[in-house]
Amino acid sequence: MKNVKRIQICNVPVDALTMEQTIELIDKSIERKESLHHVVVNAAKLVNAQKDLELRASIVDCDIINADGQSIVWAARYLKEYLPERVAGIDLMENLVGLAHKKKYKVFFLGAKEEVVAKVVQIYGKKYNQDIIAGFRNGYFGKEEELEIAHQIRDSTPDILFVAMSSPKKEIFLNKYKDEMQVPFIMGVGGSFDVVSGKIKRAPVWMQDIGLEWFFRTMQEPGRMWKRYLTTNIAFVTLLFKERRKLSKRR
Repeated sequence: MKNVKRIQICNVPVDALTMEQTIELIDKSIERKESLHHVVVNAAKLVNAQKDLELRASIVDCDIINADGQSIVWAARYLKEYLPERVAGIDLMENLVGLAHKKKYKVFFLGAKEEVVAKVVQIYGKKYNQDIIAGFRNGYFGKEEELEIAHQIRDSTPDILFVAMSSPKKEIFLNKYKDEMQVPFIMGVGGSFDVVSGKIKRAPVWMQDIGLEWFFRTMQEPGRMWKRYLTTNIAFVTLLFKERRKLSKRR
């Protein structure tokens, strides 16, 4: 995007944007029927992008790259860079659904289990109205179905597409099929549908502000999440130490 400062954190680009600035850019793009691909970066994605070249390419190819986790904002400061604030994917999604209602945009919801995505559509339809719903589909499908789903999304003519699948599946899917889908704004939203539907609770604001959302998530599913977060967090801190050392040597 023109006039947007893009910094590098461990060889992964991130845009120095606030929530308000991000929404403004997205709104203008939708109004003009331009194509805008959005992605958020958190600690886990940054770590995985070091070795997963397809994931990294799908991030780099995006038009807007926001800092999803508070850890990314802190990492920027540690590396002597600047990000104004975190722009959490779920918060951006909620704001954009409200914008869709205000501007009469249509939204397609792809991902999660059938009962979860159906619940999300029901909640937003009740909160706003059904006019914003272009369509929805669960996120359980094989590679052989991807093109058909891309065409289903295209034929529903949405202005906004939210994809709630795990990383790197959602990033790769969006990057691969964005030209086929022809949606003005596309965005991966991870587990946001689970939160909106009430299946999973989101961390309190105070825990979000001090970067402990991962800990809250682990407390809800300790058997499944503790090893993932422990491994990722250690790798993230190690990566930052190495990057800081490189920068010190260059100076």
